[in-house]
Amino acid sequence: MLTTGKIIFALGFFVVFVIAMFWSYRKDSFIDKIHFKGASRILVITILVILLMVLYVKFRSH
Repeated sequence: MLTTGKIIFALGFFVVFVIAMFWSYRKDSFIDKIHFKGASRILVITILVILLMVLYVKFRSH
Protein backbone atom coordinates (compact mmCIF):
# COMPACT_ATOMS: atom_id res chain seq x y z
CA MET A 1 0.00 0.00 0.00
CA LEU A 2 1.29 3.41 -0.90
CA THR A 3 1.39 5.88 1.92
CA THR A 4 1.71 9.62 1.51
CA GLY A 5 5.34 9.48 2.60
CA LYS A 6 6.20 6.86 -0.03
CA ILE A 7 4.52 8.89 -2.79
CA ILE A 8 6.37 12.05 -1.74
CA PHE A 9 9.67 10.14 -1.65
CA ALA A 10 9.05 8.61 -5.10
CA LEU A 11 8.18 11.98 -6.64
CA GLY A 12 11.19 13.64 -5.04
CA PHE A 13 13.49 10.83 -6.17
CA PHE A 14 12.13 11.06 -9.72
CA VAL A 15 12.64 14.83 -9.89
CA VAL A 16 16.20 14.63 -8.54
CA PHE A 17 16.99 11.73 -10.89
CA VAL A 18 15.75 13.61 -13.98
CA ILE A 19 17.69 16.73 -13.00
CA ALA A 20 20.84 14.65 -12.48
CA MET A 21 20.40 12.97 -15.86
CA PHE A 22 20.05 16.32 -17.66
CA TRP A 23 23.05 17.75 -15.81
CA SER A 24 25.16 14.71 -16.68
CA TYR A 25 24.07 14.85 -20.33
CA ARG A 26 24.92 18.55 -20.62
CA LYS A 27 28.30 17.94 -19.01
CA ASP A 28 29.22 15.08 -21.35
CA SER A 29 27.61 16.31 -24.58
CA PHE A 30 30.78 18.00 -25.86
CA ILE A 31 32.93 14.91 -25.25
CA ASP A 32 30.30 12.65 -26.82
CA LYS A 33 30.39 14.67 -30.05
CA ILE A 34 34.12 14.02 -30.32
CA HIS A 35 34.13 10.31 -29.48
CA PHE A 36 30.82 9.19 -31.01
CA LYS A 37 30.83 11.12 -34.26
CA GLY A 38 29.13 8.51 -36.50
CA ALA A 39 26.95 6.82 -33.89
CA SER A 40 23.65 8.13 -35.25
CA ARG A 41 24.41 6.73 -38.70
CA ILE A 42 25.18 3.30 -37.21
CA LEU A 43 21.92 3.43 -35.25
CA VAL A 44 19.87 4.21 -38.38
CA ILE A 45 21.59 1.42 -40.34
CA THR A 46 20.96 -1.08 -37.52
CA ILE A 47 17.27 -0.15 -37.33
CA LEU A 48 16.91 -0.49 -41.10
CA VAL A 49 18.57 -3.92 -41.10
CA ILE A 50 16.29 -5.14 -38.31
CA LEU A 51 13.25 -3.73 -40.13
CA LEU A 52 14.27 -5.49 -43.34
CA MET A 53 14.70 -8.79 -41.46
CA VAL A 54 11.26 -8.46 -39.87
CA LEU A 55 9.67 -7.66 -43.22
CA TYR A 56 11.47 -10.59 -44.87
CA VAL A 57 10.25 -13.05 -42.22
CA LYS A 58 6.73 -11.62 -42.30
CA PHE A 59 6.29 -11.81 -46.09
CA ARG A 60 8.37 -14.94 -46.68
CA SER A 61 5.47 -17.33 -46.03
CA HIS A 62 3.01 -15.58 -48.36
